[in-house]
Amino acid sequence: MEELTLNDQEQRRLEELEILEKAGINPYPYSYDKTHNANAILTEFLDENPGLLSNVSVAGRLMSIRKMGKATFAHIQDESGKIQVYFKKDDLNEFYEQLKNLDIGDIIGVQGYVFRTRMGEISVHAKDAIVLCKSVKMLPTPKEETDETGNKIVHDAFADKEQRYRRRYLDLIVNSHIRDTFIKRAKIISYIRKYYDEKGWLEVETPILQPLYGGATARPFTTHHNALDIDLYMRIADELYLKRLIVGGFEGVYEISKNFRNEGMDKMHNPEYTALEIYVAYKDYNWMMDMTEDLVWNLVNLIHNKSEIEYNGAKINFGKPFRRAKMFDLFREYVGKELKGLSRDELQKITGEIGVEIDPKASAMKILDEIFSVKVQPNLIQPTFVIDYPVEMSPLAKKHRSEEGLVERFELFIYGSEIANAFSELNDPRDQRARLEEQSRIRAAGDDEAMTLDEDFLYSIEIGMPPTAGLGIGIDRLVMLLTGEKSIRDVIFFPQMKPEKQ
Repeated sequence: MEELTLNDQEQRRLEELEILEKAGINPYPYSYDKTHNANAILTEFLDENPGLLSNVSVAGRLMSIRKMGKATFAHIQDESGKIQVYFKKDDLNEFYEQLKNLDIGDIIGVQGYVFRTRMGEISVHAKDAIVLCKSVKMLPTPKEETDETGNKIVHDAFADKEQRYRRRYLDLIVNSHIRDTFIKRAKIISYIRKYYDEKGWLEVETPILQPLYGGATARPFTTHHNALDIDLYMRIADELYLKRLIVGGFEGVYEISKNFRNEGMDKMHNPEYTALEIYVAYKDYNWMMDMTEDLVWNLVNLIHNKSEIEYNGAKINFGKPFRRAKMFDLFREYVGKELKGLSRDELQKITGEIGVEIDPKASAMKILDEIFSVKVQPNLIQPTFVIDYPVEMSPLAKKHRSEEGLVERFELFIYGSEIANAFSELNDPRDQRARLEEQSRIRAAGDDEAMTLDEDFLYSIEIGMPPTAGLGIGIDRLVMLLTGEKSIRDVIFFPQMKPEKQ
């Protein structure tokens, strides 16, 4: 077994740990009673009535220490922010002697009273203090200074994206503003639940491990169940199980869940991601479009308190109603060609003319999707409902009530990114079987993302599903948009990463 290699700082911290223990100090106690956090103190302190905060207990991580003989100033950071602490030797003889064995990164508890220093900073004057956790690793410690105009300048910031994603705990400590993104993420998800719950729809849970995967065109992750000796798949979508619940008599169900797709990674894709799916009986895609528009509008105002935001230099207006445009109208607008009704070979020929690369094995559905992704999607900056897709692209959507060859489907695009996907759900068991059988043929021809044929799902549709509207929203992409982040990794606490080279 290899010996643990420590640098000088780590070795010194271990020596300090031993000194604390020899002095009878437990550097890892079991609990500590806090009365306030940093933000509460900064908010509640009144110069005209400082006695309101004459006895507070705070706890947090040491982020700076300035020793000045018989007095020491430090900043501790908790979940809410930073607060300055003032240590005076005469008040804390025993603890003060041990300050020399504390470092940035250690966690301490402080009891005392709040006052304002001569420099004007609200601080806690420590009357008692305790070590809560001795850190034996060094924090990356950016240095801040304020220029003549009052702007903060950060030196040696912990800015390496790869290390920030791999060690998110360090990112949250050192770049504390990152927490705001994840607090907003929690607010967004909480609001969605509140919005649906108030309408009387039921939050449910469906299987992550499935004997057949379905509900989307994607590659699954595969695992093996030893006791049953069968392969199982991690879900790529919730759709087929949620529809079974509509068949079972629930009239509105939704799920906010982790889905898994065994595909590439980039700024918009992580193999594990969060999705919302909702199904409401006796509704159609027109109703779902109105509801989705209202939900998104409310979320924008929740986070920004206004309907127009700036994202990546573009002003995006969420004023209702959002634009609604038919898919083939957008093809004519941005490709300059009529693509409706063309065969696979005709579509393949057009891709060569317009410079869109495709897989030689791609189906007509895949070719249309690729043309849309390259030529149309990047232009959809303002919120746009793209409606009425070709039937080949939507195996689970109901045929359009008035246009042959199309289905009642919409996708919501904002800043060139797909945010939501919805259908008037297909409930004709004959049509559904025919479309899934066609997907099986496409799969046999080499498209491993085509849907599988799920006999139990077909059986449920044969039992009978009422007219239903369904919607899926990519939560991570929605959070990116509403928080101004440019990569999906910035809105997931622990994104998937390539293994580090040892």
